[in-house]
Amino acid sequence: MRRRRIMSMLGGLTLAVAAVLGAGPAAAADAPPSEFGTDWHDPLTAVPPVTVPHTKSCQVALAATQFRDYTPYQGSYAPPKGCGDRWSKVVLRLDGAVKGRQYDRLGYLHVGGVEVLRTSTPEPSVDGIAWHVEKDVTRYSSTFRSPQPVEMLIGNTVDDTYTGVIDVKVTLTFYAADAKTAPAAPPDRVLPLDTPQVTTGRNSERVLAEVYATGSGGGCEEFWYLAVPDPATYSCKAPAGPNREVQITVDGQLAGIAAPFPTVWTGGWSNPFLWYVVPAPRAFDVQPVTYDLTPYAALLNDGRPHRVEVSVAGVPAGQGGWSTPANLLIWQDHGRKTVPGALTRHDETAPVNSTTYKPGSPDLRLDAANSHRLTTAGYLDTSHGRVTTTVTRSVSGDSVHRWTEGENTDALKGSWHDDESVTTQGRGPAVTARDDRTYTMDGTTTIATDGRLRTVITLGDRADSLTLHGSRPTAFSHLDDTYRGDASWTMNVPREQRHATGTSAERYRLYGSTGCYDHAIETAQGAVTTDVRHC
Repeated sequence: MRRRRIMSMLGGLTLAVAAVLGAGPAAAADAPPSEFGTDWHDPLTAVPPVTVPHTKSCQVALAATQFRDYTPYQGSYAPPKGCGDRWSKVVLRLDGAVKGRQYDRLGYLHVGGVEVLRTSTPEPSVDGIAWHVEKDVTRYSSTFRSPQPVEMLIGNTVDDTYTGVIDVKVTLTFYAADAKTAPAAPPDRVLPLDTPQVTTGRNSERVLAEVYATGSGGGCEEFWYLAVPDPATYSCKAPAGPNREVQITVDGQLAGIAAPFPTVWTGGWSNPFLWYVVPAPRAFDVQPVTYDLTPYAALLNDGRPHRVEVSVAGVPAGQGGWSTPANLLIWQDHGRKTVPGALTRHDETAPVNSTTYKPGSPDLRLDAANSHRLTTAGYLDTSHGRVTTTVTRSVSGDSVHRWTEGENTDALKGSWHDDESVTTQGRGPAVTARDDRTYTMDGTTTIATDGRLRTVITLGDRADSLTLHGSRPTAFSHLDDTYRGDASWTMNVPREQRHATGTSAERYRLYGSTGCYDHAIETAQGAVTTDVRHC
């Protein structure tokens, strides 16, 4: 694996913190069952809970409903009373429950048209499961300050076979500011990009876009990383093979690029027994791709409507399969009614997309690679002087896909990199924020002659962040969220004859200049065997 630039800059400090994370005893549990039964532990993840201040809090219900079909829940929201309207933090919590038989289902939650949550559900046991999701939604505070319509949908099918009705309750908890806890500084406006045309106003000084980009459930684009071009023989085809890139344009000009996250839902890789207790990273809380569009703020500040559009490069022409709801987050200059400026730089390398098909026996093989780099820059004449923002982002991916005729063996090893640097130069030293992200997948599914299906998989979600004031590092963090699973079951037999077995593990490590968090979970046959926190 490549050496990270941030880690080399921080040197001994990083190594010292990493050594601390290795400490801590492993927790023991009773012996797990020999195979899955009719019930298992409620789903859980190693992800840290949202940290909250010790201030007065107020809770508001957003939704309480059941999902049986594809009819959205429609409700209303009113701001809380007694916690002010400039909060230090706002936390969303979803509590869900389902029992019986059901597939994994995808869902969203909109408040005032703004997407505040994209999620999926675990698959239930006969006896029933419950789970919850927490999310920091402070950045949507401007939306929460006034009454809003609420829409939520977890599309579901309930019939004689699929009996699971999905119960959900969603709340917002608002934490007030006080003398010791300052209010947050969220965007002044949040605009849903539900149409291509958007008007931002005339005094924007920072503009971000966030896109909840996911391959949709059920089709080949859910498994985009396995696609192959002609003449390769495989069930999912695309001329670009598995090479994908999430792009955003402003008035037709490319303004941002990103590597998609290889999301695996809780029925993924033909083996739900992998995910019954511990889901793959981000499956319950889909994190948006974020683009810094501040170099385009001067253009957007002209008071006219502009086209801001999202697409996924590499998807076959005329084919759907991706969901890309987006929001525009805008910080305004409260000292000026109009903020002029200009886009001064737009440099793009030619996208590189390659696939090499190697037929053979017994394995067929596709090697794929892609890379792309974009730099944009612009300035704004704000009430506090001229501010120049330069955004550089590079994305790349490499994968090796091996399979056999009939796809009884199907294996992928891939990694995707998404590195971004944002430098802001105003009065004083330049401030640079670097974020380097790496996503990895290494999985193999085999089907034996007796119908026994086995999947072994490792998934990684890693990120290194560093903030520099001039050349002086002022903050850093390192994230490593790793999932490992091994599960098998017998196909084409009654449920009680599947004799399913599965082990899974997740370790979530986050450390840096503000402290550390290290949580490890292990399971076997649906029982939690290890649950330990190291720091």
